[in-house]
Amino acid sequence: MPMTTELEAGIHVDLQGRRTYADYLCLDRLLDAQHPLSDPPHHDELLFIIQHQTSELWFKLTLHELRAACAHIRRNMLDPCFKILARVKMIQRQLFEQWGVLETLTPSEYGKFRHVLGPASGLQSAQYRAIEYILGNKNAALLEIFKHDARAYQALKSVLESPSIYDEFLMHLRRRGHAVPDACIARDWSQPYQRNPALIPVFKAIYDAPHEHWDAYNMCEKLVDVEENFLLWRFRHVKTVERIIGYKRGTGGSSGVAFLKHVRTEIGAA
Repeated sequence: MPMTTELEAGIHVDLQGRRTYADYLCLDRLLDAQHPLSDPPHHDELLFIIQHQTSELWFKLTLHELRAACAHIRRNMLDPCFKILARVKMIQRQLFEQWGVLETLTPSEYGKFRHVLGPASGLQSAQYRAIEYILGNKNAALLEIFKHDARAYQALKSVLESPSIYDEFLMHLRRRGHAVPDACIARDWSQPYQRNPALIPVFKAIYDAPHEHWDAYNMCEKLVDVEENFLLWRFRHVKTVERIIGYKRGTGGSSGVAFLKHVRTEIGAA
């Protein structure tokens, strides 16, 4: 005779008219947002959709954290940034590992439904582009991809023309008395950062005496962590695309793997 287990006393069972787990997370909308277009439906298209939707959710959280970090830096408050950037690093690890799920999709399987994407491509992710801009990869030409969406275009243009997190950090160091060159903080923010040898002594002083400059030292290390994880994610992206579509052109019109190998991001460099 099967055993029956009674619910633990205190567990809410009368949820009529009360906020539930599904209500709080808007699961009715979230779980109804996957609409495969292949006809007949291809089994693996759902994987492809969910992979990219979950990435966009992680991108949303990454942007939320990076914007908060920039705001703290502008107020000369580095301590809150340490936890924020540690969290960003863990989000990046989640995004990195997600590629392993997509890699279970073979070229022949993807080929069965790739045509339904039309010109849709990850290259058109406004959130991803905003992350790149905040991290310092200021490629203004890519803004043109978003001209069809006035709201996204203006939002990205604002990020493009604002200081990156590294720029914010350099301005913080200048406010704290470090000899950050004028060229590093009085420039066109829409342009990629250019290495400045005159900045090297600033970081050498910080790393030579970390206990005297602990917050700046810690911030440097956190930024290096984020940069390293971002570059690893980009590399895994390239290898995943290479594995699934080879050297075919991307659905968004790019050269595919060749394009991904060409672009790279650095948060900053002396």
